[in-house]
Amino acid sequence: MKALVIEDDQDVANYLVKGLKESDFVVDHASDGKEGMMMAASEDYDIMIVDRMLPGMDGLSIIKTVRATGNQVPVLILSALGDVDDRVEGLRGGGDDYLTKPFSFTELLARIESLVRRNRQSAETETVLRVADLEMDLLARTVKRAGQNIDVQPREFRLLEYLMRNAGQVVTRTMLLEKVWDYHFDPQTNVIDVHISRLRAKIDKEFDTPLLQTIRGAGYMLRETA
Repeated sequence: MKALVIEDDQDVANYLVKGLKESDFVVDHASDGKEGMMMAASEDYDIMIVDRMLPGMDGLSIIKTVRATGNQVPVLILSALGDVDDRVEGLRGGGDDYLTKPFSFTELLARIESLVRRNRQSAETETVLRVADLEMDLLARTVKRAGQNIDVQPREFRLLEYLMRNAGQVVTRTMLLEKVWDYHFDPQTNVIDVHISRLRAKIDKEFDTPLLQTIRGAGYMLRETA
């Protein structure tokens, strides 16, 4: 996969480029907005990582210009601006995801992989999700495992859908708060733990092979274990 990093902080840029290359990405880097805009317009990328505050041309202007050309490349915005209004402005400006500095590279990589995967699937009409013998019908709003109907509540359905769409990948608590609960802050509650526990009891308790894994210190993953 090919990534474009537009970041003027050299230390952050080096960190990103090194990590992405170690994760088998081909990486181009621009240190100012105008250079980044030229690269975005002249090359095809699988993902763009764009800082909001850049010399020459700010990140949101780059994204809006790219979108105006019909280019739907996934864009992850990086920024030290972490207020809800800043996040909303970035997402409404054409960004697909928003990550505040400082950040964990593991989370950044998980978000990138999720964005790239979602973009590749967007052309497909997907109505059924499957992980091992777990099946979710998005139209009928039903969940089955090994042919057995499983009753889930609306929030549990949304949580499970997100986990299934990101099967095999670590999903962090921050990602769940943002994508399942629409929280762009930490509510300092155990809402995730409660729903994960309820969901695990429904999809794993009566079956031999557990699917919902807790990845200590990182988050959760839905996967078939040996």
